[in-house]
Amino acid sequence: MPFPPSPRTRSGPRRRSLLAAAPAALALTGCTGGDSGGPAGDGTSAADRARAHAARDSEGLAERYDAVIAARPGLAGRLRPLREEVVRHARAFGGGRKASPSGPPSVSPSAPSAASSASGTSRARGASPSPSAAVPGNDKDALAGLAAAERELADRRVKALGGVPGELARLLASVAAAGAAHVYLLTEGEA
Repeated sequence: MPFPPSPRTRSGPRRRSLLAAAPAALALTGCTGGDSGGPAGDGTSAADRARAHAARDSEGLAERYDAVIAARPGLAGRLRPLREEVVRHARAFGGGRKASPSGPPSVSPSAPSAASSASGTSRARGASPSPSAAVPGNDKDALAGLAAAERELADRRVKALGGVPGELARLLASVAAAGAAHVYLLTEGEA
């Protein structure tokens, strides 16, 4: 008569095999989508490029705020706090733009063209090279344009989360969430 199986017999993998496979699994999850034979520094340079791109995007968005504030001075009180936060986002990503407490900052003539040529964000938002020419003639449309720009940028940042390292991903997620809050604040008067 055969003995029944021991109640201690387990089905599935054993602890030793899991412990042996864990380092290999960790190594695989740390791989990036880049080329497999590249040096370890490639991830850092990709993160640096993503950070610089995000800084340019925030600087371009601040320029849009500047254009709307200049063209629609009645909105300045509502838009300045949002613009200042966008400038802080640019700085967090490593941008060098400085905010002036009394009004829009002075921007070098090469800044808008560098931002739009390097990232294509002005074309993606439908803005012309001159931000002031793109400002609609009424407050509602001007706010809607800013809200659309904030929404588009927040969406792009959320999509970029998977391709960047942890700390930068957390920063992108945080700034994307702030952008979503800006969209709400810009559109809350609509009903």
